Amino acid sequence: MSCTFVLAHLGKQVFIMGPKEKSATVINATFVRPAAFYLSGLSNISNANYFYVFLCFIYILTVLGNCFLILVIYLEKTLHTPKYMIVFSLALTDLCGSTALIPKVLDTFLFDRRYIVYEACLSYLFFVWFFAFIQSWTLVTMAYDRFVAICFPLRYHSIVTKPAVALLLLCVWVFSLSLLAAAVCFLDRLSFCGSIVVASYFCDHGPVYHLACNDTTINAIFAKIVITVIMFVPPLLIALTYMCIAVALSRIVSGVERLKALKTCTSHLILVAIFFLPLLATNIAALTSYLHPNTRIINSTLTHTVPALLNPIIYSLKTEEVMKSIKKLNKYNRFRNVISVLSHK
Repeated sequence: MSCTFVLAHLGKQVFIMGPKEKSATVINATFVRPAAFYLSGLSNISNANYFYVFLCFIYILTVLGNCFLILVIYLEKTLHTPKYMIVFSLALTDLCGSTALIPKVLDTFLFDRRYIVYEACLSYLFFVWFFAFIQSWTLVTMAYDRFVAICFPLRYHSIVTKPAVALLLLCVWVFSLSLLAAAVCFLDRLSFCGSIVVASYFCDHGPVYHLACNDTTINAIFAKIVITVIMFVPPLLIALTYMCIAVALSRIVSGVERLKALKTCTSHLILVAIFFLPLLATNIAALTSYLHPNTRIINSTLTHTVPALLNPIIYSLKTEEVMKSIKKLNKYNRFRNVISVLSHK
């Protein structure tokens, strides 16, 4: 429940006034709430609908890929390990994150429903960044798993246990929930008495709080904290773990054993590159030079959606255990079909 509703239930008076673009809710003459925001999206692009249709295909493939990976991990008991608990969490996060973003983007721009109710806008913002946060830190948890497996192989099963991984993932979810809830609550205490046009394709934190007409210092601080915690701290921690892994691998005498250990990290490294490199490149470019709004929107959209599509494909094709499990399940289903046919004869 948003802070607006809490204030309203405390007995504050609410008034609606003005035309659609300027309609606002005034609470006790202190906070001015727009009835809705307007999402501007891509501008002056004649074939923009093709891009949204492309996003629709990305979403369909993302749902199929992640559901398939979740199903394989659930059905195959050999994958019920701490490592695949993390993979399961990542697939679930990818699925939820894409569902939080893409269907609403398609509804907004393909069907030209660009006005979004104030409370729905805050919820939209929360869920998009909430799942992005979890995705980012799940990749850190994967790096921790690889770090222990290679640097402390004899103690791996005593350190990386199911309860330990469950606790790590729970901490990620609780921390992200707390941080994003605080950001939304501080956003909800702003007054929006001017423009209601959000210069983005969804209710992004920066474009929304920049529309406020009172002090946004806390919001600017929170924006920096969220960006740092999502975009800069995780890749730094991952880089440090791989430096330790590189040192551990350099001590392995056998080149075959070294290559075998390194192969267990390739899937994770590809996921990290796909998720963080476009995200960092887009935001650094936006901070250091002028980036056309259309370019920023397209880059940001693909950064939020393409990794969720590629993650299950990479883990299915690049991970030996998953490929074996898929083949095993396929043979089992074929065997069941043969038994079924014979029993009906």
